[in-house]
Amino acid sequence: MKASDAAHWLLIGNSRWHWARGEPDSLVCWSQPPPVLGAEVKPADHLSSLRAWAAVGAVPPGPGLDPRRRIRLERVPLHGTPAWLGIDRALVGWQAWRCSGSAALVADAGTALSFTLVDARGRFDGGRIQAGFALQLRALASGTARLPALSVDVASGPGLTGLDPWPSATADAMVAGVSEGLVASVRHAWRQARQRHDGCRLWITGGDGAWIAERLGTERPGSVHRPDLALRALACLACQGLEAELSSGPDR
Repeated sequence: MKASDAAHWLLIGNSRWHWARGEPDSLVCWSQPPPVLGAEVKPADHLSSLRAWAAVGAVPPGPGLDPRRRIRLERVPLHGTPAWLGIDRALVGWQAWRCSGSAALVADAGTALSFTLVDARGRFDGGRIQAGFALQLRALASGTARLPALSVDVASGPGLTGLDPWPSATADAMVAGVSEGLVASVRHAWRQARQRHDGCRLWITGGDGAWIAERLGTERPGSVHRPDLALRALACLACQGLEAELSSGPDR
């Protein structure tokens, strides 16, 4: 089967479009910048084979995104979800719980660092949200007189794992401060989650999840780094009996 013939899945995020190709257990994933708002989405092979999609961010007009194949919050079988919960948080919370078989805490490190807690019965049990890596760096630059605007490239990559925790250069001090704060947030949130739910597992996902997981290192037995968690949930939902509904049901 050609790659263009395989099923595709799409999660529209706040700052990037996240794609996957293949079956739920063997996804090939990638991300790309969104189309310019107001511009038409051009048809492509991966749009013509789009099985299901969901959106956190803005959805531009275009012929490729079939509204009948959109998965909205009410389609995610995570119990107790409030109406305001983001579809991305519902997807990762549900997927982490069903794979854990126990309570689960998901740390999704993207534009924002969001925490989603699910109890052992598969019920949403709250969470928290803070600014993510690049967003914090932009806030420091825009909200102060002398701190520099740093490239997004500075806020990603393997260099973060070997960064001096007490640098002297201003730019390095900004990166160290934000990175240490995010890692500490994940560490503390998981400690609190385990106090609330014995045996709670930690799932780390999102664009900045890899270096956060690496920084936690041996501190995180019982945790999983799964960058494709939301897309895998999307694919699993569509493959577990929702396909007929998505193909023939009304848009909700």
